[in-house]
Amino acid sequence: MNHVFEQVYEMEAVSGLSKHEQLVNGILNAIQNKGLAQGDMLPSVNELINEFGFARETIAKAYKELVSRGIVEPRNRVGFFVANVNIKQHLRIALVLFAFDAFQEMFYKTFRAGLGKDVHIDIFFHHNNIEVLQSIVNSIKGKYGMYVVAPIPHNKTAGILGALPMDKFLMIDRYEPIPGDYSYVAQEFKQSSYKAFSALAGVIKQYRGMVYYHRPVADTPIEILQAFKKFVKDFNIKSEIKPEYLPGTLEKGKVYFTINNAELWTMLKDCKQMKLKPGKDIGILSHNDDIVKELIFDGITTYTTDFKLMAEKAAAFVLTREKIREIIPTVLIRRKSL
Repeated sequence: MNHVFEQVYEMEAVSGLSKHEQLVNGILNAIQNKGLAQGDMLPSVNELINEFGFARETIAKAYKELVSRGIVEPRNRVGFFVANVNIKQHLRIALVLFAFDAFQEMFYKTFRAGLGKDVHIDIFFHHNNIEVLQSIVNSIKGKYGMYVVAPIPHNKTAGILGALPMDKFLMIDRYEPIPGDYSYVAQEFKQSSYKAFSALAGVIKQYRGMVYYHRPVADTPIEILQAFKKFVKDFNIKSEIKPEYLPGTLEKGKVYFTINNAELWTMLKDCKQMKLKPGKDIGILSHNDDIVKELIFDGITTYTTDFKLMAEKAAAFVLTREKIREIIPTVLIRRKSL
């Protein structure tokens, strides 16, 4: 404690520093001089009031800044502790994603590059499980300077995410309404899916029907199912909706649509084994693009949002804190599979 007090007193001689800046810089100097190590407990608010006569709000502001930079962490009903001795680190981010699929990996790499080396990111995955999301939020709230979260469409989501500070919160990937004034950069599913299906209607009508694999217990957006039902009705297309693709069940003359990459790879394996040529014997449509879909089987037709652009805008928000509410456009990429 005495070493911290000494460093804070030294800051009094530095002209132009506010009281909260004296406290922040004093603690940083104590860490830099190795008077404090990771895991050490910092002086309590009352101890700092008694020692320096600072206002409680001033001390709270200083600790809040150190927490946002990832240097200090609060422990409920215990106090504040040194969480990181890398004092050059300016910001610590909690990034909460569905899983590490190819397009989310693209998002992460672009997001990481856009933030610079002094920003630390901890990644969490909820796998579309609301209990896991609840556990993650309980474990991270109050410990990060920014929270970037891909939400789950669930009636509990608003209550769970509402516990996070909205001035440090960014919703990504999909939009879900929650309390408060918050920022988001997301994709849209219903109108964009219907538009993509409609653009392909002339080609789809050349086949005997269209099969859509909708996985209701997974993270497949219900809006895509709604768009598909409207499309096949409006365009009078024979259709089937199935919960999952079963290996070996491809039928010549049909169009197959899946949002799940594992199902897509199984379909393509079956195409090879059954000697079915995508774009001729069957049609294949996939959601979310990546470089593999561009190259495999002379190209898989997809419709997708621009995850790179989404990540760039997310990184800009984190660095500038300028409010953003934006839906990233979805584009159809025609290739030889349909």
